[in-house]
Amino acid sequence: MVLEHYISDLLYRYNCVVVPGFGAFLSQHKSATLNKQTHSFHPPSKSLSFNRQLSSNDGLLVSYMAEVEKCSYEEMLAQVTEKVEQWKRTLNQGVRLSLENIGDLKSNKEGRILFQPSYEVNHLTSSFGLSSYVSAPITREVLKEEVVSIEEKVPFIITPERRKEASLRPYLKYAAVLLLAVSTGLTGYRFYNKNLTQEQIVAEKVQEKVSKSIQEATFFDTAPLELPTLNLKVVTKKPEVAMHHIIAGAFRFKENADKKISQLKRRGYDAAYLGTNDHGLHVVTYSSFSDVDEALRTLRTIKRTQSKDAWLLSVR
Repeated sequence: MVLEHYISDLLYRYNCVVVPGFGAFLSQHKSATLNKQTHSFHPPSKSLSFNRQLSSNDGLLVSYMAEVEKCSYEEMLAQVTEKVEQWKRTLNQGVRLSLENIGDLKSNKEGRILFQPSYEVNHLTSSFGLSSYVSAPITREVLKEEVVSIEEKVPFIITPERRKEASLRPYLKYAAVLLLAVSTGLTGYRFYNKNLTQEQIVAEKVQEKVSKSIQEATFFDTAPLELPTLNLKVVTKKPEVAMHHIIAGAFRFKENADKKISQLKRRGYDAAYLGTNDHGLHVVTYSSFSDVDEALRTLRTIKRTQSKDAWLLSVR
């Protein structure tokens, strides 16, 4: 039983998840941030914190785990209590306790628990598909200012005659190129016209010989020939069948997607790895169906019992 996976699932929907006898993990909405020094952008997210004082059992975590694991509430509460005792022993020994997709816990010399949240998973569902990125800084050209400063130090003197000559020089280049193109085109056209005339003369002579041979030929009546029957196989292409995938989530790291697949398979779903989307996130599915009605029925069940954030992706 991986207790932190169930805590992480509930943090997508709730702002407070209490672990009986241990403490509560709290989430608070955090707006998008832009760091001008590092040129990095971070989408809206949930910032996590830990409160050791909130340790009374509110039934949320245990009820959810009992429903998923298909066991009684008392049995699941006993398992959670045993897991909490293991966590406490780990912290009392001075060892760092790492909870996947949540953060790290460590006990200091005064006996207080220090919490370092994990930033690998964004528990804010409205930011689905958004990830942090770093953009290259924009470098603006200051060429004009440099030219002005150089002209102030070293002035250039250009007489009107030279300026006029310099202004006419580009046009002379264009006129020479145009004249060369026209002369080349006329030469090619003459050569092509000459070859075409010779070809027409040869073709007319050949046609005269063919006509003469046809007039001198004698034709005989012959019986019609029976041609063999040609059988062709017509292959009908089957129409493409659309597949309907129930999406469980998208993860930035492939190992997190693999863990999610293992977790869903333990719950009885035919989970699979669908690939990466346009944002480079690894997509995981609960199940896939060729029948859209069956896919919609399963989606409604998952939304009611597992996750309200599940959605349907149809691919042909």
